[in-house]
Amino acid sequence: MRTPEIQDLKTFRLPPNFRGRSGLVVQLWWFVQATLFRGSPQVMYGFRRWLLRQFGARIGKGVIIRPSVTIPYPWKLQIGDHSWIGDHAVLYCFAEISIGKNVVVSQKSYLCAGTHDFRSPSFDIQAFPIVIEDEAWLAADVFVAPGVTVGKGAVVGSRSSVFSNLPEMMVCVGSPARPIHARL
Repeated sequence: MRTPEIQDLKTFRLPPNFRGRSGLVVQLWWFVQATLFRGSPQVMYGFRRWLLRQFGARIGKGVIIRPSVTIPYPWKLQIGDHSWIGDHAVLYCFAEISIGKNVVVSQKSYLCAGTHDFRSPSFDIQAFPIVIEDEAWLAADVFVAPGVTVGKGAVVGSRSSVFSNLPEMMVCVGSPARPIHARL
């Protein structure tokens, strides 16, 4: 007797309009990101903001985005005024990622708005928005899972993994990240 397949990737299909733009636009962005965006000098923050806006990102004034940041689908990204996105951060915008004002997303942090349904043999892709509220700080190498909201003014300690919503104005650490004390 043959057992049913747990995972049959040949049956995987992207949902219609999952990327939010045509394949041509996606490929054009990936080319621009690999060349003009990544190749721009560190101090050319305005140029990188301009490039992202040309592809539909909603980027506030004074935003600092390092050239090593990876953003697969900028049209699903919103960043508020005066926020900073550090070196080698990944904003994996399979669903909307909304980053508030005066937010710091430190180096090597990974905001992942997509996952797969491991219970489905076709490994269906799923996308859930991420919200990082105003004045939050994600320290170095923080992972934020799909569907999570990090509250206003929250601090997430280095190397923490965030799998559920975090309250505002709390310092949170660990894997999974948990509040340990008030920020102030």
